[in-house]
Amino acid sequence: MPAAAPRLALPQEHRLEMPRQSLHEARQALRARVSWGARLRTLLARVYILVATLALAGYGTIEMHGVLSTTSITPLQWLFLVLFSINFTWISLAFAQATLGFVRSLLPTLVGIPEHEGELPFRTAILLPVYNESPQRIAAAIVAMRGELAAREPGKYAFFILSDTNQADAWVHEEAVFQRVVAADDAACPVFYRRRTHNAERKAGNIADWVTRWGEAYEAMIVLDADSIISPDTLVKLSRRMAAAPGVGLIQTLPRIVRAQSLYGRAQQFANQCYGPIYAGGLAAWHGLSSNFWGHNAIIRTRAFAESCALPLLKGKPPFGGAVLSHDFIEAAFLRRAGWGVRFDIDLPQSWEEAPPSLVDVLVRDRRWCQGNLQHSRLLFARGLTLTSRLHLLTGIMAYVSAALWLLLVIVGLVIAVQAQFVRPEYFAEPSLFPTWPVFDSERALQLFLVSMAVVLAPKVFGWFAALVNLRRCMRFGGPLLLTISTVFEALLSALYAPILMFSQTHVIWVVLRGHDSGWKPQRRDDGAMRWTEAVRAHRSHMLVGAAVALVAWTVHESLFYWLMPITLGLVFAAPLSWVSGGIRRGRGFAALGLLRAPEEKHPAPVLLELRSALEQLPAQDEEKALRRLAQDDSLLAWHRAQLARAPARPSPANFDAAAVTAAWKVEHAADLDELCNWLSPAETLALINQRRGLDRLQSLLDGRPWDAHESTD
Repeated sequence: MPAAAPRLALPQEHRLEMPRQSLHEARQALRARVSWGARLRTLLARVYILVATLALAGYGTIEMHGVLSTTSITPLQWLFLVLFSINFTWISLAFAQATLGFVRSLLPTLVGIPEHEGELPFRTAILLPVYNESPQRIAAAIVAMRGELAAREPGKYAFFILSDTNQADAWVHEEAVFQRVVAADDAACPVFYRRRTHNAERKAGNIADWVTRWGEAYEAMIVLDADSIISPDTLVKLSRRMAAAPGVGLIQTLPRIVRAQSLYGRAQQFANQCYGPIYAGGLAAWHGLSSNFWGHNAIIRTRAFAESCALPLLKGKPPFGGAVLSHDFIEAAFLRRAGWGVRFDIDLPQSWEEAPPSLVDVLVRDRRWCQGNLQHSRLLFARGLTLTSRLHLLTGIMAYVSAALWLLLVIVGLVIAVQAQFVRPEYFAEPSLFPTWPVFDSERALQLFLVSMAVVLAPKVFGWFAALVNLRRCMRFGGPLLLTISTVFEALLSALYAPILMFSQTHVIWVVLRGHDSGWKPQRRDDGAMRWTEAVRAHRSHMLVGAAVALVAWTVHESLFYWLMPITLGLVFAAPLSWVSGGIRRGRGFAALGLLRAPEEKHPAPVLLELRSALEQLPAQDEEKALRRLAQDDSLLAWHRAQLARAPARPSPANFDAAAVTAAWKVEHAADLDELCNWLSPAETLALINQRRGLDRLQSLLDGRPWDAHESTD
């Protein structure tokens, strides 16, 4: 009896229209009902943020004006004052948000968020976009979430693995892993798999493709990243909250970093879990129903997304033109413009993500994020956006531009110091008859420095204190002593890494402004370990700049050298700091000491235990080449073939694929599989296994018989 044909890993399509939006649209009235109490709370929060930011920024600007000169200010000092004012306003905004979040964290929650009671009225799709990722982590997350979801809400959830993978080896490897998950056919919570042949518009296009093909069947979709996981209880709560709020189009959770093992990862994890809720509380208070979207760990109303979030293609070429790279901020802004509420619910603790494992991995990610955020300058003044949405875009831009502004501030300050030391001032420059003396008020400067440090460090102190007074939470950080030591240690690490990030982000801005596109590179998910020579090669420019600045400062004045040490120290030791940042073995020592402990480290949530168990049971990463893997596994080859789209009946210039033609010739003339693997380029390998005709040619080679075009299954 012949074996059953492999099942197609996709359900029947339920198409939903998703018209392309224009850059400028009229704003629609908010659909969600908001009580007067909620409106008043949001208004008061916004007034506080505005007043506190302007008051603190005004104070800093006035004080710096007094520091720079007791008589008059030179043009270079005016430039210094302008740069300082912008930067101080930026940190004042962060301080105002943190104080608001801190006060909110100490107050009891009097009003709960409504949730739908009874049976869920709709189905929710859980989307996992994949791009050349390690599939084991994704499969394990699905296994960890799927069982309880199927038991609690049978038939209400389905997982969709949406692959944009464009490397042959990674594609076949993910099929080998996901085939097992998809094959566990469970109607209570099915898992589906789809790979796009052409990944147009990147992740935004990946999601849009799902919406247009299957979105009609699902009222809501929960978008996860490849490193995300949410507890089943939180997933159900998100659906119930969406059902109870018909005017809300998106609910964003606060993703908490988890499972970090390297030093840098643990530092990010501790900061995220200790200080993150403070910042988040402040953001949620003034955002109201005009909040933001971070691209993952959020539930979205599918129809609302379809009718308002097909993003426009910007005129010009990348990096500022073409498809919107950082799509999430814009999607939130467009949802709000269309009248849908966008909410930030920070009371759902079991929503997690993983962090880049090392400093170098953060810098690689920043390259892509920086380009995306700078591209938002093209949409900042789009018609119809709310002021809050524009502030979100501006905040994203400033997250990177501020690095360049801080660097300019340091450079201008150093030039002023060198000028004062070595250049003879023109005390009677025209047209003034009075001398221009470069005078500084050192006592006032020290006071302003202390205030600035207090503003910068206050959010960390708020997070530490909020955890300290909550006994249960404090013990999950290791107790009062370890919590305090970890806070101080993290602050020191941040201070050392900050100048490296500042220089690197400034370089990225320069590269983007010169018109270089970052492309679309996958995020590295390993432990981030690197060799010493690699660290030196990656950071030699940082070390040289740090040493040069320190030398100039020492030459000018000993006190200037010490003033600049917070910057030069991190740069001079950039290579060892980067080297120690990654690697599980290097992070174990800090874990053994209890430093940078996070709440889930000692007592993980059940879904995290399920994730760990699933990862241990899945086979290890296999480095076998795609063609060899398909040749050795008949069931995988059959399943792979079943997922392929059929080729067009008549090839045309529009679908001509040069790599496929070249690969076909090489298959017909290769003596065996080894020779073929050596002959094929990566693009040709991908083209070969992307068509049934190519697989037929490969099968004829494996069978040792000549290729017969009439046997093609296409």
